[in-house]
Amino acid sequence: MSFWSAAVLIVLIIAGARVLRARYEAQGAAPTIARDPDARRLRDEVNMLKDRIAVLERLATDDNNAARLDREIEKLRDNR
Repeated sequence: MSFWSAAVLIVLIIAGARVLRARYEAQGAAPTIARDPDARRLRDEVNMLKDRIAVLERLATDDNNAARLDREIEKLRDNR
């Protein structure tokens, strides 16, 4: 198989996959984040976990002010 034959074959496979995907999505079978409540719930949970990690990173790199540390830990406990 020559280089050009392989290149044409790859392009045809990619084009065919895109056509099938477009057809699949047009039929409404593909779940989207806007319609999928589980995806929305998971996205919200990930955002909440990112916020918690940011607080923990700030606490780990802070000057270890004990009063501030206690307040931040209590805020994390309240947000559960």
